[in-house]
Amino acid sequence: MKRFLTTTALCAGLIAGTAQAETWNMQSTFPGSLTQLGTMGKRVAEQITKITDGEIEVAFQEPGAIVPAFEAFDAVGTGAVEAGWSNPGYWAGRVPALQLLAAVPFGPQAGEYLAWMKFGGGQEFLTELYERHNIKSLPCAVTAPEAAGWFREPINSPEDLQGLTMRFFGLGAKVMEKMGVSTQLLAGGDIFPALELGTIDATEFSMPAVDLSSGFYQVASQYYFPGWHQQSTFYDLLINLDLWEGLDESTQFKIETVCDANLAYGLAEGEYLQFSALQQLVENGVSLNTLSDELLAALEAAWEEVVAEESAADPDFARVYESYSQFREDYAIWGDLGFLK
Repeated sequence: MKRFLTTTALCAGLIAGTAQAETWNMQSTFPGSLTQLGTMGKRVAEQITKITDGEIEVAFQEPGAIVPAFEAFDAVGTGAVEAGWSNPGYWAGRVPALQLLAAVPFGPQAGEYLAWMKFGGGQEFLTELYERHNIKSLPCAVTAPEAAGWFREPINSPEDLQGLTMRFFGLGAKVMEKMGVSTQLLAGGDIFPALELGTIDATEFSMPAVDLSSGFYQVASQYYFPGWHQQSTFYDLLINLDLWEGLDESTQFKIETVCDANLAYGLAEGEYLQFSALQQLVENGVSLNTLSDELLAALEAAWEEVVAEESAADPDFARVYESYSQFREDYAIWGDLGFLK
């Protein structure tokens, strides 16, 4: 009788359109209004809700809405929130090797980086490293090259960097520290006030379209390229591992499909947005500059020191970097032949 009543109630609910929806809170590291970095997260939340016909309703949560931006990792792992939207590099203090699965100084453009991630072993490392903390991670966006940074004064030589305080992300921050820069990792919404108040002298954050929306040009007018520290950058969808493993294969496949589609969508959108953003920045008095060969050579030498130190300090970092480096070496056979220089 109990089984009959349960089935009857279920059928009645379905007929009445009252089937229970499951709500997931997705804590974001980035504001939802932030070009690409936040808007792509909101898109993923909407797409998962649509593709599951509302059976999973994903609620995008602004930074601080449930937990602060840089606490999403622990919140997802413990189940305080069901999901998160972020960048693997933000968790370097917990898992140093994740930095290599976010952005690598003097690294590849998006096509090559994505090839390593999806087919060369990167995603397997991502899965392994996150699962130790009860988190399922899906690569869910890859973006265009970033800028090298915003400065108040021209930067012509390595000496011009010494003594600066600068917001910087990931492995690039360790490189800048070797150049005599004091670095801070600030969340996106905290950068402009810090730059305006003089708490930091300079900053890097993202691509021109993102930097434009962040308003940095109002405080610093010297904008430098290329983004040696982030030629391409991955963002990921985090899901509590217990929750993920409780989903049926069809639902897991739908969520994976959303992320695969978002990888292509975000890359195309990012490439589209940059030239108009640069035009607007110039109209606002920004000077577009290129880092000197001398400075780039010094940065690359410092990066080699960072790699050696990080690999010696952490076996996981060494394993991931070995895989990444071998893939790049193999890829060069194709890359050197197949593309116009």
